[in-house]
Amino acid sequence: MHASQSAGWRATLAGFSASLVGIGLARFAYTPLLPAIIDAHWFAASSAAYLGAANLAGYLAGALLARRMARSLRAANAIRLMMVLATLALFACAMPVSFAWFFAWRFASGLSGGVLMVLAAPTVLPLVPASRRGLAGGVIFMGVGAGIALSGTVVPLLLRQGLTATWLGLGAMAALLTLASWSSWPKDSVQQAAARQQVPVHRNGRLRVLYAGYALNAVGLVPHMVFLVDFVAHGLGLGLHAGAQYWVLFGIGAVMGPLVTGHLADRTGFAPALRLAFLVEAVAVLLPALGLGKFALMLSSVVIGAFTPGIVPLALGRVHELLPHHPQEQKTAWGAATTSFAVLQAMAAYGMSFLFAHNGGDYRDLFVIGAMAMALALAIDLVASVVAGDKERSPAG
Repeated sequence: MHASQSAGWRATLAGFSASLVGIGLARFAYTPLLPAIIDAHWFAASSAAYLGAANLAGYLAGALLARRMARSLRAANAIRLMMVLATLALFACAMPVSFAWFFAWRFASGLSGGVLMVLAAPTVLPLVPASRRGLAGGVIFMGVGAGIALSGTVVPLLLRQGLTATWLGLGAMAALLTLASWSSWPKDSVQQAAARQQVPVHRNGRLRVLYAGYALNAVGLVPHMVFLVDFVAHGLGLGLHAGAQYWVLFGIGAVMGPLVTGHLADRTGFAPALRLAFLVEAVAVLLPALGLGKFALMLSSVVIGAFTPGIVPLALGRVHELLPHHPQEQKTAWGAATTSFAVLQAMAAYGMSFLFAHNGGDYRDLFVIGAMAMALALAIDLVASVVAGDKERSPAG
């Protein structure tokens, strides 16, 4: 029993490392680097924003390919491969060879993140006792927040040595985490056999509502994820140091978010917790557009930082709530939810990058659009609950 618990704990830490490398560093480290990339004339402001969106397009591709990779390579091997790819992408970005080179590697880093998001937690959680899976899921997705916090604290220090040194430093961190977690992934062949089973998810109306809300939530997160540091540094004229400080606040929120939302869902059930999340996020995304001052911007950064990874265990828990006795359908549904999230996130990133390039650099429009997406997610969920007679009043659903 002790050995089983040890394996579960090691696998949970491996899941933490995977989300830290594939998403926390490979995706979110780019946000505090964006102003520096522009100031160093590596790329123009409009091009740099599109490079950020390239990562999100890669994330979509990864979400679509993840289950196929798990079937052909085994999940653990696919995870290891993607952690290596994310590491290589960070090292490759140390050399601004060309826009195409940078675009390809930013896409590759997104691809790795999409695969890791779909595969890591479902690969790890079967090793964890049911009574501890909420905590384990929170720890795994805390890796996203830890990566954000590290990028906000370490990146400004590394930038003193230049952009190339910064990318190399991030790559070294990813390499260490990849090596440290290499032998901790489960070798269970039963899971692989189950993964080969093609079990269709029922055409569940409540699942479609979840996919829609989760996807719109992705749209609402884009202004902070892609533009927050640049908004503070250039939009408000406060400089790179201030931009990095707000990204640290975003990261602090992201570290706490999964545990807070998981605890909330244990108390209220996942459906009410999701509705509350949509409401709070709608307000928090709108705050930067209102020009209410430093405290409002700090609050917005922390809250959206918390929900960026914090919405993930809520959506995953809701999938399990809707399909409580169908583990294979849960995996299929979670892949579909992640894909819906990735599709709208990539579309929103490209759309907002295009808008920003053509609206005179007005950041406020981006935050208003994000808030509207969050409000629409809440409205769809509320209408669906009324139509269904709101049977989700208790944690049992």
